Amino acid sequence: MLTMPMFAIPFPVIDPVALSIGPFAVRWYGLAYVAGLLGGWLYARWLVRRDTLWAGIARPTPAKLDDMLVWVALGVVLGGRLGYVLFYDFASYASDPLQILAVWRGGMSFHGGLAGAIAALALFARRKGYGILPVFDIAAAVVPIGLFFGRIANFINGELWGRPAPDFAWAMVFPHGGPVPRHPSQLYQAFAEGPVLFLILALVLSRFGFRWPGLVSGVFGIGYALARIGCEFFREPDAQLGYLFGQSLAFLGGGVTMGMLLSLPMLAAGLWLVLRARPARAA
Repeated sequence: MLTMPMFAIPFPVIDPVALSIGPFAVRWYGLAYVAGLLGGWLYARWLVRRDTLWAGIARPTPAKLDDMLVWVALGVVLGGRLGYVLFYDFASYASDPLQILAVWRGGMSFHGGLAGAIAALALFARRKGYGILPVFDIAAAVVPIGLFFGRIANFINGELWGRPAPDFAWAMVFPHGGPVPRHPSQLYQAFAEGPVLFLILALVLSRFGFRWPGLVSGVFGIGYALARIGCEFFREPDAQLGYLFGQSLAFLGGGVTMGMLLSLPMLAAGLWLVLRARPARAA
């Protein structure tokens, strides 16, 4: 039986709507995607201008990154939404397909967005004549920026809250999470998937640059998978899914979640990319 702590941090009153003009509303959730894409685009432009990171390897010019941004944005939005529909709440959306279009209400899957981005980047690289792995590496280096803003938006929306944590001093009572204090798991993920992963990738770039095609992408895959799986131990599983299996295994702290399961292929792919990475010859 859960016991209520003497003190619990109330959820800060933050209006999900950042700005409204008549019937039009601009939500923090949408602004987070804009900030992530814009921040990633600016950082990518800085990276491709640094010749020392590339040692003559062909890469997109700053101007071509403008096209790449459009491709990635479409891939992330379409893949993220479809991934959520298919993996997290298919029955609900199947009964009311028009709700698939209501992206402003939330409901995006990172793993689906990643799949959409990979497809978009592969098409971009093929059409523009660039190597696929260098293009993937650029994108992987900047993704933590978008992840950070996305998780902050989840927190502002008061969604994807954590598991009950009545004995933690920083536990928080979420508006739609009942009276029980919970882990602010969105903030855990924002920190682990954002600044921590960004710093790790920056250290890899400072040592190897983009001269080992696939290395940055591989480190990202490993880093994200471990961060996501670790944070899932503090995050409440989606109500419509719950724990998939393993509830009887005490070390899992409740069981295996969909987020854990979908992160395993990322971990395997990341390890494969790191193990096969070799210095590339300049074009």
